[in-house]
Amino acid sequence: MLTVAKGTNAALMFFLELGVLASVGYWGFTVSSHLALRLLAGLGGPALFIAVWAIFGAANDPVVPLTGVARAVLEILWFGGGAVALVASGLVTTGTVFAALYILNAVLRLVWNQV
Repeated sequence: MLTVAKGTNAALMFFLELGVLASVGYWGFTVSSHLALRLLAGLGGPALFIAVWAIFGAANDPVVPLTGVARAVLEILWFGGGAVALVASGLVTTGTVFAALYILNAVLRLVWNQV
């Protein structure tokens, strides 16, 4: 039973990662009434997040692997950025739920030594 719960928590982490990209993209496409700015933010925001995650946070061989406090800071900024993007685009409840799911996921990963 615990193995299933750990697997579910790992899957939640993956879906939260995708959720960050969707959140930042959504925010970008709602940021302005100007089409050029919406395209820049809506496509550029997720691209920037992808680059940062690929360099520092990827599960398999990141370019600059982070551990300990540095990894915690990266995750807080990454997933917090997704939650803030939702709130900034007017989806306050969704952003709050997203943040709560990340916190639950992070606590369980610490307890189950999945970090």
